[in-house]
Amino acid sequence: MKEIRITDFENVSIGQADDQIGKTGVTVFMLGKDGMPAGIDVRGGGPASREIQLLYPMSSAQVVHAIVIAGGSAFGLDAATGVMEYLEEKGIGFDVGVTRVPLVCQSDLFDLTVGDCKARPTKQMGREACLNAGNYQDGQHGAGTGATVGKLLGMEGSMPSGIGSYAVQVGDLKVGAVVAVNALGDIYDWKTNEKIAGLRNAETGDFIDSQEVLYNRVERIDNKFVGNTTLAVVLTNGKFNKMELGKIASMAHNGYARAIRPVHTSADGDSIYAVSAGNINADIDATGELAAMVVAEAIKRAVK
Repeated sequence: MKEIRITDFENVSIGQADDQIGKTGVTVFMLGKDGMPAGIDVRGGGPASREIQLLYPMSSAQVVHAIVIAGGSAFGLDAATGVMEYLEEKGIGFDVGVTRVPLVCQSDLFDLTVGDCKARPTKQMGREACLNAGNYQDGQHGAGTGATVGKLLGMEGSMPSGIGSYAVQVGDLKVGAVVAVNALGDIYDWKTNEKIAGLRNAETGDFIDSQEVLYNRVERIDNKFVGNTTLAVVLTNGKFNKMELGKIASMAHNGYARAIRPVHTSADGDSIYAVSAGNINADIDATGELAAMVVAEAIKRAVK
């Protein structure tokens, strides 16, 4: 196994745009002229999404042309319109005779309490991310611009996070992940079990264990604030259909569980996309386990 770059997947272009003052942004994955098969697994209780039904096995679409992850909560879903218009101009999309309709899926995280709550990803920002294809970098960029972690006791004890990536190659098979980490819980190094980011005492800066806090708050909270979502896009050059990719996305959630505690709560909108960007004959279980590993490592790199 060797480490490769997240940009080493043929025909996948990743672009980012953001508002560093308003603290929000967009990351776009453009999936080639003909599109690519993709699947999804949503585990969190509060996702903000657009067109993810295209990825369900019962839907007729077999490929999508782009995936967008962004900030802005549901307000940011307009970014996909800018991506669609850009791709339409390039002649990319489903041919309906009079034009081509690009199939674009989007999921958003909640960053409205970090910068300017009126700063949201727009159609123009989505288009800008397409024009910036090839500028991907980890950190507080794109969808990770306003990301935070450790919010169980409110924003006062939270820490800044970001977007991270990691990819590996085993033989001819490549598997990688990009993760925008905006979790309610704490972040752990999946190899050492060391807590590396999360809930802190607002006065001393010392870490507080979010799981222990949750264990001691077992009374029902009816109006729990839904302000968290960790979003990932897993890329592989293995040849899979969208149903198989849904399973790979499901296995990739194990990477969330290794690195985020607590995870998949009712106040998170955790979602993972998986995309087939090649024709390598690969085992679905091996690919899914590699996906979990690269997701866990990408989470670590996002907060580092």
